[in-house]
Amino acid sequence: MNFFQHQDAARKKTSLLVFLLVTAVLSLIVITTLTVAVFWYFLQTNSTSISAAEGAQRSFLDHAWVLVNSEISLWIAIGVTVIVGLGSLYKMFQIGRGGKYVAEALGGRLISRDTTDHDEKKVLNIVEEMAIASGNPVPSVYLMEESGINAFAAGISRRDTVIGVTRGCIQHLNRDELQGVMAHEFSHIHNGDMKLNMRLIALLHGILVIGLIGYYLARSSAYGSSRNKGRGQQLALGLALMAIGFGGTFFGNLIKSAVSRQREYLADASAVQFTRNPDGIAGALKKIGGLSSGSRFENGNASQFSHMFFGEGIKTALGNLTSTHPPLKDRIKRIDKSWNGQFPHVSVSHKADIDYSGVDVNENAASAISALAAGTAAAMHGQTGKINEDAIEHVGEIQPESIEAARNFLEHLPDNIHDAAHHPNSAKALLYCLLLDEDKDIRNHQAKLLQQNAKADTLKVVQSLFKDVLNLPREQHLMVVDLCIPALKELEKDDYKQFKNLLLQLIKADDHVSLFEWCLYRIVTHNVENKIEKENKSLKAIADSAAKVLSMVVIEGENEQAEKVFSLAVSHLGRDFQNSRLQTQALEFQEVDKALNQLAELKPLAKPVFLKALMEAINADGKVTATEAELFRAIADTLNCPVPPLKISG
Repeated sequence: MNFFQHQDAARKKTSLLVFLLVTAVLSLIVITTLTVAVFWYFLQTNSTSISAAEGAQRSFLDHAWVLVNSEISLWIAIGVTVIVGLGSLYKMFQIGRGGKYVAEALGGRLISRDTTDHDEKKVLNIVEEMAIASGNPVPSVYLMEESGINAFAAGISRRDTVIGVTRGCIQHLNRDELQGVMAHEFSHIHNGDMKLNMRLIALLHGILVIGLIGYYLARSSAYGSSRNKGRGQQLALGLALMAIGFGGTFFGNLIKSAVSRQREYLADASAVQFTRNPDGIAGALKKIGGLSSGSRFENGNASQFSHMFFGEGIKTALGNLTSTHPPLKDRIKRIDKSWNGQFPHVSVSHKADIDYSGVDVNENAASAISALAAGTAAAMHGQTGKINEDAIEHVGEIQPESIEAARNFLEHLPDNIHDAAHHPNSAKALLYCLLLDEDKDIRNHQAKLLQQNAKADTLKVVQSLFKDVLNLPREQHLMVVDLCIPALKELEKDDYKQFKNLLLQLIKADDHVSLFEWCLYRIVTHNVENKIEKENKSLKAIADSAAKVLSMVVIEGENEQAEKVFSLAVSHLGRDFQNSRLQTQALEFQEVDKALNQLAELKPLAKPVFLKALMEAINADGKVTATEAELFRAIADTLNCPVPPLKISG
């Protein structure tokens, strides 16, 4: 399956989650009804009243049958459903903060880009490589001070994704092994597992709430007044609800096991495919087996997030039946068939390596970089060539040559630009520099706008960076934007609003919005602002918006046979577009933005159809310019389809 099929499959898995949740709720209603029946039977048979004496002559089954046929059973069903529903909604509200919520709940600390810790530098470097190679915005990285080897990717969408790693993970794994773990986590993003896992957290929280209510009832009765006659009954009720809660925990673990285990095998295989280095992820798994603390999490919140971890984070009472991960030995055997079954001894004080700046590029990798750079250069200068047709098939995937190209980019990026991308204030300045026009008069006007609206310290950074940014190769501009995303997410609400407004002023300084300017603005706002698209529309439902965007691409491409190119592009969209016509009038900035917002709501399997039409419109004249390459990437990004560095074939 490719990126779009995985995303569609993950979306359909939500229906499975709802079915499993309904089944679990029905089971909880039955268990709760039986518990109340036992409680009722106990009260009647142990009472001294006349009615109780009559009730004592009945069997437990008679009592249960009476209860089931009374209004009490209906209220039990309503009560359980309401409690589960409210619990899920409450947790859904919490996880609305994105991956940051999960990392902080596990005691995570955001790793500063200024860190002097070699282990922390290593993981930041690898995550940046993976993000750029896959076309994703660079995620923030959080560190948990846990001795076990573990990691996770968390987020509602790839825009609010964070990567979490334990101290044991970055301390005990060498670069290849850590890269294998990160490839595993990026594959969860690629396969749609991350969003599914976040929904699972919210849905399962509801069925655990009954047990939590029982715990607080039992606890409050223990600290209550000894003269309180109802104290014993409260304690009994609390213990009963806790017992029901154990049932909820059981069903929750079963659901997590049913959803997660096969996805881990897939992520392992994807990590090998991405890196072409099975020893990396296999080595990490072997070290988990050889470390005394394994992949264990000590944090008290680990149980609710256990299905998200790279390795088994907690021990379950029923072992493999409710385990969220396949057995460690099975995972290793699937990757390394020659493994002898022996785990290496991993010392607690061991440090894997100390060279975190990168690795030497071998001859084959250098050839790959050269080919990729040549293709990109062709695009930047508008030489004859086309976007490879398999580009859409590889959306979201990490190719080994893309990893090497990303590493090469990071190693040769000037230090001052690399450092600037990692701090909120200087990241703003860096993007301002990218928007400064080549025309001196326009640039002077933009400089006045900066003086009027930017802070003094931001202006100083702009002045210090401008010359180096001007000398950056054109093909690296959007990669620099990607690097800035985590820092921009740290801006306060008012500061971000001011930054966004100034971006627009710089863009409109010449009374014209170039496609590069629009691409930069769209990528920044799309990835920094937390928007959730429903992704449930067909191409037919947004035919007008699709035609507008394709028209813009054709017109901006300055095709001599624009009508013919447009007809060729829309022919890939099906019968519903037979009557679509090229729109030659200039489109307003807001009009294009609105059209793209609608395209973002396309169903997963409709997205590659539109991207194919877009690619045909760009390839029609046999050359791909810098603007067209950036436009393809920006539109794909809007559709939540991460595009790795483009390859241009002759």
